Amino acid sequence: MSIQVISFNCILKNKLGAVLSSTYNREVLNAVQGKEQELVGLVKGLQNLSKGEHRTITLPAEEAYGLYDPAKVILYPRSKLPKHISTGELVVIVGKSGRARSYRVLDFHDSMVSLDGNHPLAGQDLIFEIEALDVREATDEEISESVNTMVSQVLH
Repeated sequence: MSIQVISFNCILKNKLGAVLSSTYNREVLNAVQGKEQELVGLVKGLQNLSKGEHRTITLPAEEAYGLYDPAKVILYPRSKLPKHISTGELVVIVGKSGRARSYRVLDFHDSMVSLDGNHPLAGQDLIFEIEALDVREATDEEISESVNTMVSQVLH
């Protein structure tokens, strides 16, 4: 399997056909990196793409942003968050391990806030309509650096 650098337009739809987003992705390295990676199904679906090709890739939630996990909804002390936050807003919390995670504000309680750590598209089957604008083989240097990978650029 060759690793490609791809520039493409992407229209993202849910399984009912509603458009969720439309993006232009420039020089994305199409490679699977780790076990916990999001959009693995998209990376696989883009393998051996040709310039000018149109491709529709349908992914079940498990191969897109994963299933919705109720365990990722947490209660967090309101006093540790900025004073002026609102429902739906994203907040970043640094855990005891030092790792930063993004959460969406769900609801306010007396002294606590419900935060959702799931990706906003978790639990949804997705359809990616792809138009390949440019495709080339990745260089050895690009592969070793792996800075501009699919997950870090597409739809975030």
